[in-house]
Amino acid sequence: MLELRVRKFYTFIEHIVSEAGQITDWPLRKVAAVAVIENPYVGRYDEDLEPLIAASAELGRELASLAVAALGSSPVQSYGKGAIVGIAGEQEHGNALLTTTFAAPLREAIGGGKAWIPSITKVASAGASTDVPLASKDALYVRSHYDGMTITLNDAPLPNEAAVIIVLANRGRLNARVGGLKLEHAIGSDGLY
Repeated sequence: MLELRVRKFYTFIEHIVSEAGQITDWPLRKVAAVAVIENPYVGRYDEDLEPLIAASAELGRELASLAVAALGSSPVQSYGKGAIVGIAGEQEHGNALLTTTFAAPLREAIGGGKAWIPSITKVASAGASTDVPLASKDALYVRSHYDGMTITLNDAPLPNEAAVIIVLANRGRLNARVGGLKLEHAIGSDGLY
């Protein structure tokens, strides 16, 4: 079995108490957990990425644990995932690291999640930014939870690495007012409504 070698972890926290001059008594807390790993497929084309997919389960467990700890006592209402692959790798390597195999431990750590987890992958040099999308964990059509978190890694990924990211949030956007399904009216049985 392939073992992913981690060079470093990052944890980021945004704690937003005001938006557009409106102060809230329920701050929006967005957190990201990031693992920078050695890309075992760098510099070569391989038709079978299944070993990378299988190895991502343990990475999903580690990142979920870090993200949940960073969120603190707040319940998880939305989630997202992403990967930045170093320039000697392929975008497909990032996608292989973010499949259901990676995501199942996240859902377990947060006590469920019916909706698909929005994601982003890209190939970039160290210092690049990526915007990891967020959506409600139980009902994708809850518009107030369409959000994101910008992640910038000053020294990663190196050309032979990949940065794998989980983002969680405790609520929807502050001052959300574009209509649509409200979280309190969501059924959450099919991941959409």
